[in-house]
Amino acid sequence: MTSQKDASPIAISKRFILASASPRRRDLLAQIGYVPDLCCPADLDEAPRPREAPKALAERLAYEKAQHVVRVRQDQHPTDDPELILAADTVVAVGRRVLPKPADRAEAARCLDLLSGRSHRVYTGVSLWVGTAFMARRCVETRVKMKSLSRDEITAYLESGEWQGKAGGYAIQGAAARFVSGLIGSYSNVVGLPLYEVDHLLRAHGVVPTTLTNT
Repeated sequence: MTSQKDASPIAISKRFILASASPRRRDLLAQIGYVPDLCCPADLDEAPRPREAPKALAERLAYEKAQHVVRVRQDQHPTDDPELILAADTVVAVGRRVLPKPADRAEAARCLDLLSGRSHRVYTGVSLWVGTAFMARRCVETRVKMKSLSRDEITAYLESGEWQGKAGGYAIQGAAARFVSGLIGSYSNVVGLPLYEVDHLLRAHGVVPTTLTNT
């Protein structure tokens, strides 16, 4: 295992797999110079367990997504060379209430009504495996404050369709940025991946940016 101190900008020795189909996470990784060799999504039930806290949900789902992809890779593509697998899961919560990825416009409207004029928290759990061995996990929290939304603003946002597939029914990197009156913590965490923490995790396990120089 290579430490962060020993890492140097050379070719990655392990096959790097992102356990996600999210284009946002791929773009975020590319932003800091990491390009996965493969994106392999894990289709799991993401419903919270009874009395499961939002942070615990994000941590568990990230772990289970990575574990699922590890098993799939072992079954379908066995290799003696350990692969490095990174998974993440983002949860939007108001108090202990977890907001869904809305299934339809009406559910998206309910999410926006709940977020309007309030603070909420966004948790992203990250899980890193090498081969079949679990190596590390992180969970990052960001606090987000939204202004009070008018009915016209909510209707216009719903018309845009940007809410589709987004936890909590909004995308901070899109038109909903104008609704955010305050943020404490990592912005990239709200988009879907806490880049500071992910960079440290990858470097600590011998993975360095391949598309940036002087890193």
